[in-house]
Amino acid sequence: MPTTEADALCPGDSAALLAPKPVVLVVAVALVDTDGRVLLTQRPEGKKLAGMWEFPGGKVEPNETPEAALIRELHEELHLDISAACLAPFAFASHAYEDFHLLMPLYVCRRWVGQPQPREGQAMKWVRPVKMGELPMPPADVPLVAMLRDLLG
Repeated sequence: MPTTEADALCPGDSAALLAPKPVVLVVAVALVDTDGRVLLTQRPEGKKLAGMWEFPGGKVEPNETPEAALIRELHEELHLDISAACLAPFAFASHAYEDFHLLMPLYVCRRWVGQPQPREGQAMKWVRPVKMGELPMPPADVPLVAMLRDLLG
């Protein structure tokens, strides 16, 4: 039985979404090559959600903008140089994990300098948007796949 009128209109687990938890701001990017493929990286062993495929990115540090964090993370993780002007805000994920709530802006980028080179032992691959749904991905990334598929055709 719904507890509020809003719960009746939009059924779901409102209690889990509204429970107080630390909010973690993470930023990610869909790097799109000239073939329309998106670069995904695999979470390495020893990390939470190991083996899952995700959009490259990472945590935003205190007093750091999401764009600056993404530029830093892509250089550290993949040895890529990206200009903030090449990052187009696209969508965001808001997902309640067991011990924190993730807020993740997703950018789209089609221009960068360098070839992606995994520097943290992670696997990576270029994937057509229609095939991304076949890969195991963190729950927060899953809703973004359909949006990217619509954007990239």
